[in-house]
Amino acid sequence: MTVKQILSRLESLGNPANVAGMARYGIVAKKAFGVSAPALRLIAKEIGRSHELAQKLWSTEILDARILAAFIDDPMLITEKQMEAWVIDFDNWAICDGVCLHLFRKTRFAWKKTKQWTKRREEFVKRAGFTLMATLAVHDKEADDKKFLQLLLSVKRESKNDRNGVKKAVNWALRQIGKRNLALNKYAIQTAKEIKKTDSPAARWIASDALRELMSDAVRKRLQKNVSQK
Repeated sequence: MTVKQILSRLESLGNPANVAGMARYGIVAKKAFGVSAPALRLIAKEIGRSHELAQKLWSTEILDARILAAFIDDPMLITEKQMEAWVIDFDNWAICDGVCLHLFRKTRFAWKKTKQWTKRREEFVKRAGFTLMATLAVHDKEADDKKFLQLLLSVKRESKNDRNGVKKAVNWALRQIGKRNLALNKYAIQTAKEIKKTDSPAARWIASDALRELMSDAVRKRLQKNVSQK
């Protein structure tokens, strides 16, 4: 399947109402067809893995094509140079989170970029660092607690950042780390309580929202059950 054929298909599946709906949730791009996620996944399944095709789709600057690129690219072939080039192109939270979740977290550079990008100034680069942090907390089953304890320092450092794209990702990372196991739940709650004392509306929101979930009966019961099943 060629890029031209793919773009033609994406355009035929597009829905202007979806584009308008995405815009209301802050998902704005240079160009978008408004193809549904299930349709994109179906196309990705038909194409299979293709690193070369993913690069070409990304270069179109079309949101739907870029999401598809994240679905079909091969994480084993991803280079740091590509990650740095793509992350600069992130212009909304959806493409940021989608690429990090479906592609970047699977690369050998995920942990390195988490630490680097959370220190960057650009809103969606910084968000990408915390999105990687959140997704690694869920999917990297082999990582030990010490690695996540180090990441909590980044959460605390950036908790005063009041940009919407950043503060929501910081909150997401804090909650996911705190739901990984009982030990990390304890440290995440401690971090959230420290953040809550900060003289910053963003920090207080991040902390209060995280504490509400991390201290809930539902989370505690699930973590206790996980311990008892080991």
